[in-house]
Amino acid sequence: MRTARKGNVEIPAFVRQLVKETEKRVSSFFKGGRGGASDGEQTGEGEKEEVIPSPYLDRPVLEKLTEEGCARWGLTYALGSMQGWRANMEDFHNCVPQLGGELSEWSFFAVFDGHAGNTVAQYCSQHLLGHILTTGGVGPEENPEKVKGAIVEGFMQTDKHLHSVARREGWERGGTTVVSTLISPYYIYFGNCGDSRAVLCRSGQVCFSTEDHKPYSPLEKERIESAGGSVSLQRINGSLAVSRALGDFSYKGVENRTPSQQMVSPEPEVCVVERSPMDEFLVLACDGVWDTISNEELCAFVHNRLQVCTDLRDVCTQVIDLCLYKGSLDNISIILLCFPGAPQLSAEALHQEAELEDLLESKVAEIYDELSASGEEPDLLSVLTVLASTVIPGLPPGGGIQSKRNCIISAYYHQRETHKPAVPNALGSS
Repeated sequence: MRTARKGNVEIPAFVRQLVKETEKRVSSFFKGGRGGASDGEQTGEGEKEEVIPSPYLDRPVLEKLTEEGCARWGLTYALGSMQGWRANMEDFHNCVPQLGGELSEWSFFAVFDGHAGNTVAQYCSQHLLGHILTTGGVGPEENPEKVKGAIVEGFMQTDKHLHSVARREGWERGGTTVVSTLISPYYIYFGNCGDSRAVLCRSGQVCFSTEDHKPYSPLEKERIESAGGSVSLQRINGSLAVSRALGDFSYKGVENRTPSQQMVSPEPEVCVVERSPMDEFLVLACDGVWDTISNEELCAFVHNRLQVCTDLRDVCTQVIDLCLYKGSLDNISIILLCFPGAPQLSAEALHQEAELEDLLESKVAEIYDELSASGEEPDLLSVLTVLASTVIPGLPPGGGIQSKRNCIISAYYHQRETHKPAVPNALGSS
């Protein structure tokens, strides 16, 4: 990563672009960068860069899709998704807070993170739940083993039908990871296929999380190599970064091997957790989230935000912004499910949040004045640099200074307006 130095603090080159764009348009807050060289920098492979389109944009798409809802048994949920730095939006989702008929007390949610196009993710988001339910293993009597089998069979049937559609319509490129949850009155079922992830928070701590399916994991690597593939650069045949997915049929053509024995398996890993009154919330998210934040950090951050936010969509938006500011270059999608035991709005937490924002505003004002007095032009980058090396008590757990970036930038522009030279009255005397 290219960096510039300001005092004793290294500033990533893409932060300079952040500042440049922010000063043009305050509403465009972002932090990120493209993996290749910046403008004017040669990579030695210029010809290839001209031929191969970059998977990243020059600036991120910041518009967010949000959705919220509830189930009559006490579940509330919100969704947030954003294209970000990616050239295309390939994430899809499915939110069904109440299934129909005898399953009215059941809920289903899933995040689909597509790759090499969005066709597979879109198809699976529309058909996976139907295939799970048509197996007949999900019913009001609730046999956990039957439900787990139904989820596995639903994934496998979705992949089978998808392959038929792909052959009929003449495309076999592209795939999607899936992380899903089926919630009954007594259990939470997790179906995971790929490297999207689900995390359950109970009593303020991570209670359960799904495991990512990566090619370099020992059991996954063994299956890949048995099917004639290899793992290099932590990818299947040096190309695909996940070892389980729906679609990706170019990796599923080895004869005399079942679908779950192919280089890329469509079989989900299914886990079941008994529900508890101490369950607080559950997060389903694509790897655009998990590339920048750990399970524990996200659990702590969401737990804290629920005490100061009444709108779950706002919590999802704050998570997306946090991941963007921490450098996520991917599409970002998150579904937040809150159980009756979720943290509630807290007067004490609201007071602490107000104190923190007052402190940040005063720190920005102090830094601005110090830079002005020393003869430096207090641009946003200079203020951020000094603030980043300052100990700030009371920052949101799991979020750090990045989670208050909007507050800091707003305070900076307030100072810049305050310090503007007065414009002389141009009107002459009568």
